[in-house]
Amino acid sequence: MTHPEQPRVVRKKLFSPVWLLPLIALALGAWLGIKSIRESGIDVRVHFPSATGIDVSKTLVRYKGLNVGKVVDISIDDELKGVNVDLVLDYRANNLLKENTKFWLVTPKASITGVEGLDALFSGNYIGMLPGEGDFRDHFEAEREAPTVIPSGDGLVIELNADTLGSLDVGSPIFYRQIPVGNIVSYHLDEQHRIQLKGFVQQQYAHLVKQDSRFWNVSGVRVDASLAGIKVDTESIASILAGGIAFNSPDMSKEAEDDQLFQLYDSQQEAHGGSSFLLTADNAEGIKVGTDVVFRELPVGEVEEVKLTDNGVAIHVRMDRPYSDLIGADAQFWVEGAQLSLSEVKHPERLISGNVIRFTPGAGKPQTQYPLRQTAPETNGQPLQLTLTASENPGAAVGADIRYRNVKIGEVTAVKLSDDFNTVNISVDIDTPFTALITQGSDFIVQSPLKVKASLDGVEVSGTDVDNLTKGRIDLRPGKGKVVADQAQLPIFASADAANRYYLQQKQLVWTLHSPSTAVNSGSDVYYKKMQIGKVTNVKWQASDDSFAIKLAIDPAYQSLLNDKAVFWPTEALSLAASLNGIDLSVAPLGGVIKGGITLGLLPNTAADNHLLYASKTLAEHQSVPVALKLPLNSGIKSGADIRYQGNLVGSVAQVQLSEDMKSLTASAYLYGRFANQLRSSDSHYQVEDAQLSLNGVKNAASIITGPFISVVPGKQPELSKSFTVTAAASAIDSGNPMTITLVRNELGSIKQGTGIFYRGIRIGEVTQYQLSTEGQQVVITALIAEHYQHLINASSHFYDLSGIKIDAGIFSGLQVETGSVENIITGGIGVATEFNTQTAGKVAAPFTLESKPQSAWLNWTPAL
Repeated sequence: MTHPEQPRVVRKKLFSPVWLLPLIALALGAWLGIKSIRESGIDVRVHFPSATGIDVSKTLVRYKGLNVGKVVDISIDDELKGVNVDLVLDYRANNLLKENTKFWLVTPKASITGVEGLDALFSGNYIGMLPGEGDFRDHFEAEREAPTVIPSGDGLVIELNADTLGSLDVGSPIFYRQIPVGNIVSYHLDEQHRIQLKGFVQQQYAHLVKQDSRFWNVSGVRVDASLAGIKVDTESIASILAGGIAFNSPDMSKEAEDDQLFQLYDSQQEAHGGSSFLLTADNAEGIKVGTDVVFRELPVGEVEEVKLTDNGVAIHVRMDRPYSDLIGADAQFWVEGAQLSLSEVKHPERLISGNVIRFTPGAGKPQTQYPLRQTAPETNGQPLQLTLTASENPGAAVGADIRYRNVKIGEVTAVKLSDDFNTVNISVDIDTPFTALITQGSDFIVQSPLKVKASLDGVEVSGTDVDNLTKGRIDLRPGKGKVVADQAQLPIFASADAANRYYLQQKQLVWTLHSPSTAVNSGSDVYYKKMQIGKVTNVKWQASDDSFAIKLAIDPAYQSLLNDKAVFWPTEALSLAASLNGIDLSVAPLGGVIKGGITLGLLPNTAADNHLLYASKTLAEHQSVPVALKLPLNSGIKSGADIRYQGNLVGSVAQVQLSEDMKSLTASAYLYGRFANQLRSSDSHYQVEDAQLSLNGVKNAASIITGPFISVVPGKQPELSKSFTVTAAASAIDSGNPMTITLVRNELGSIKQGTGIFYRGIRIGEVTQYQLSTEGQQVVITALIAEHYQHLINASSHFYDLSGIKIDAGIFSGLQVETGSVENIITGGIGVATEFNTQTAGKVAAPFTLESKPQSAWLNWTPAL
């Protein structure tokens, strides 16, 4: 019976999933549209005087080296006075477009100070952009010149006023004591038509600029030439080419503030200023603006202005700052010109240059006004007589000037040897006005008539007057003690460097080293971490122990290094250490390369002997102890070879030489201090080790590069020894009491020293030597059989060659190939087969014949031996 299917009620879906696809597409399209609108760029118009150097779609807009837009259109403005350049900027540049934002065209520009817009030289012109403050703006007027951009980073901005620009330019350096600390970033004319420069001082030097700092122009070369001499001065080579500004600052002044205004002077002399005062006279005969004020023939000031007064003339004088302290309350001034007479002519150059104003220094508080005399005042008082002493004449001559700050204060009256002929005594007279300058601790320096100072910072050539060339000159360096008495003795030196060395030696600490040999001389430098800390003052041979005593003088600042952890070694000009770990290269300072030297080092622990000069840095750091070694003649050991214990470095060989009997080598070696006692035990064993290559591996691989070394096994005896005999490289066959056998054959073949002897594939011995027989008909081969394998060899033994590959081929027998092991194929080998046991095992004396191949029956022998 069939039942009818019941009807099912299906609810119709209100939303079909098919509609999701157009909805997603609509949302994605909306998002892309919004994103396109947001990132479509910003339209900006900039007005330029001309379109020269600007191309549509090629000229980019850059900010801090980043491309932020490009030129899309260029059109002439309505007034025909320029062009409108339309730009499209990246949408992210929206915050950069403010009322004070600036645009300008960047093109390459070369000058002595450098190349501006160097990147435009390769990528083409571009439009620079500098964001400003204010509200949003999209139209701008281009700048005629690139605006002033302060270098990135913190620093100090200063402004300088000058009458003329000279050779200064943007980029000209600012110097402090010849060190570049900043540069000029811009300049322009102010409202009073004066030059105003803006400078930038780097942050690390900003504290050097004080509120009372003085700035002056150091551009080019300054030459001061007259009949009195020639002086050439320059700040640096860079300032000659590109101009420059220098400054100095008083120590007690406050630090300058940003944008503080300073005056830029034409010279250092003008910047430093000095004291000013008036001279009064009835008339100005022979006096004019620029007339020099001289003292001891040295210009120390000049006349700046001459004015009429009711009673005569007022002469305004400015004294240079270094000499301002010469003017006291009782100073006297007078006019002096050329002096002509029948007997002599003095100062003929003044017939051309004009009169000068001379004066005598005074004591007390300076006045603001002095009378100008027409004649020199009379002088009173006796000079101060001194004796200057030196081990030899430093170049002083009778009549030489004694000067202080280039002002003559006395002269040399006599030069003679002392009564005991050990020193030179130089008698000098110091003029009365200057006796207060001669105090305890004063000394005198002989000056050269011509000085040349050259360095990377500049070249300075200075000369002195004609008197210095003919008579000589000695400068005073005042001390800080009390005024000396008449007939006092003071030191004199050939130069300031010689004086400084003398005083330094008085404070240096003397340290004596002892060494069996010496590689240094008196005058060699002493170094610590490649910095000079002293000198070698004496090297003397000691006959008592055939050694050298080396005296060192260490500067006071480094005397703390001379403690119980100090060690010394000769300075190596070039140190090169090569190993499998790499290459270590060290070069000594130039002085150490030329003169040699000694290096001081500090150990972490107390040094065994801090008065010993070790042969090398390694030996010093390890507190090494010397030993004598006797080596085999063919050991291959060289100077510098390592001494090792189970692969660890415990010493080194210092020197190797042939013994007097020419049968062995003798070596001087050192053992590192902390291992020395164990390794110097009288029963310690030393032997030569070298690289060994085989199919089983490489033994002592480092020796392939570094060469053979010496291995040591410490002994157990308490007695210590200073000399040892080194054996040749050890072999397993050599141990015990090996048996010697002799093999003979017609040809040597591939047999060589070290070729193994194998019994059933096991190495039981090796070849030690080979030679021709007496008749020359056979080769006699000597071999050793290890002690524990001697029972395998007796009169029934047969020996055969295992070397290489043997091939036997026949028409009916076929091809037969016989080989030993891979090692036998490459390095060779000798096989042995024994037929039966005999009473002669291990005692065979007759030679065996070495067959070229074994008989098949030999290989089947299996005797119980």
